[in-house]
Amino acid sequence: MVVVELFESQGCSSCPPANANVNALSTRPDLLTLIYGVTYWDQLGWTDTFARPEFTQRQRDYARGLGNDNVYTPQIVLNGRIDLVGINRGELNAAIGRAAMTAFTTRVTIAFDSVTVGAQSQAQSPADVWLVRYDPRTLNVPIRAGENNGRTLPHVHVVRSIDRLGSWDGTAHTYPLPGAQAPLRTAVLVQMPNGGPIIGAATGR
Repeated sequence: MVVVELFESQGCSSCPPANANVNALSTRPDLLTLIYGVTYWDQLGWTDTFARPEFTQRQRDYARGLGNDNVYTPQIVLNGRIDLVGINRGELNAAIGRAAMTAFTTRVTIAFDSVTVGAQSQAQSPADVWLVRYDPRTLNVPIRAGENNGRTLPHVHVVRSIDRLGSWDGTAHTYPLPGAQAPLRTAVLVQMPNGGPIIGAATGR
């Protein structure tokens, strides 16, 4: 699996092409696509209907982890290791191919009410375990102001929440999962701190 995270804003005129590319990838079984709305475009005429401060903070963590000077939109991050704008579909597919060459080192298993992260004999510093809830439906958003005024933008796999379940130290550990409200689906990411690489991921119901 490759985790494809898009950071975008409904008020950003450059974002719809990257959004369309990620939407088109959402049915691939070897990918987990996630769309995060960020907040820093909201003051420019349109408030993103999906944006949350914690999504903006996640992107800022990636800026530090990837060595970028600042955040930007659109930005696609692959497995926490590679980032690109993502407007060019050929470039995006090539980057996904490169990301797929680095296999996850940590096994993650999601059950009905828990998630288990398996043991890893060569674990480094403690990793973070993130619970992501996302909407699998196509959500069409009519934009009424800002740079995309008059357009209706489709979004697939919109992230509605991200919460830290705890830390993982390399030993097998099980974390309780709070119940999800339909129609949201669950993903769990095991990731090195401060916007580091994703070393394990799984999806569930």
